Amino acid sequence: MHKRFLTILALGSCLLTGNKAVSQDFQTFLDVSNFLQDALWYADTFITPATDAAVYQASSSWVATPQKKKLWDVNVSIHTNAFFVPKKNREFTVTNDDLAFFRIEDGRESATVQTALGNDEQIYLVGELGEGEDAQQVRLKTPEGIDMSTVVYPYIQASLGMWYGTEIIGKYSYKVKLKRGYYRVYGGGIKHNLSQYFKSLEAKNLHFSAFAGYSNEEISFGFLNAQTEQYGQFGLNEITGFVDTYQFQLNGSKKWQNVEVMGALIANTSDIKYEVGGTSGTPFFIAPIKQYVNDQLEQIYKTRTNVIGEVSGRYQFGHFFAQASFAFGKFANSNLSIQYEL
Repeated sequence: MHKRFLTILALGSCLLTGNKAVSQDFQTFLDVSNFLQDALWYADTFITPATDAAVYQASSSWVATPQKKKLWDVNVSIHTNAFFVPKKNREFTVTNDDLAFFRIEDGRESATVQTALGNDEQIYLVGELGEGEDAQQVRLKTPEGIDMSTVVYPYIQASLGMWYGTEIIGKYSYKVKLKRGYYRVYGGGIKHNLSQYFKSLEAKNLHFSAFAGYSNEEISFGFLNAQTEQYGQFGLNEITGFVDTYQFQLNGSKKWQNVEVMGALIANTSDIKYEVGGTSGTPFFIAPIKQYVNDQLEQIYKTRTNVIGEVSGRYQFGHFFAQASFAFGKFANSNLSIQYEL
């Protein structure tokens, strides 16, 4: 609370004193406060479906097989992940009652707008800073979604066999550009074979393992590119979600010669944080507004818990494997990989 008071005080000081480019009217300060309130509400509603989806994208295909690996066995794989964007998470309804500063431009009381997972349809929101002859209109288009029914991105994964049926696993993707934004993930974990303690299971080619891992997901989109003639841009034209996911899963498989069928039960918990930014913006505004919004975004930080099922099939040809997996729960996610093992 003390930090918030100091931030508002600094913002008010900038707006009310010492700069000819900023209105001296106290109404302007109140209007900017309402604008920031709208920005926080919109940030939560706009990006939350995408960060929830990012958890599913990072949770799949950690374990290629629950089989016990020999010491120093290496598996290197190239994955193509495909996340299916559900229709119900692509849009939401905004009403004038939801907003403190803005109004829907064409006089409607409500309108359908896009989440970060939605399409490129936009409406205009308008508001005014100040009043009377000195009032400055703020007019912006609502943010666009990625306009993709399926989000596809590649990444690499590698594992190394250790002692006592233990395997260390790591995955990494470069910053994958989406139509309007980017996605990146990296992480690591440990798998331990359980069926080695039950020789009767291994004799039937039944294999079980446990896995624990961590991944970091980063997903970013264009946001509120608000601009006025007098005050310039506010510098909130990008919003990024940062997701830390801790995962535990149990895997079981049955192997027939070159074919292996596997199932998994996954449980994870994710800490989700948000940050606004952008390279453009009037320096006089950009520091206090961005600082204030990012401070207040802490109010909408989230912790999500998910239980996910996964099924997969794996086929071996020489030192190579082809594997397809499908994860399901709140969302659906598929993964294809080619692996080389030595």
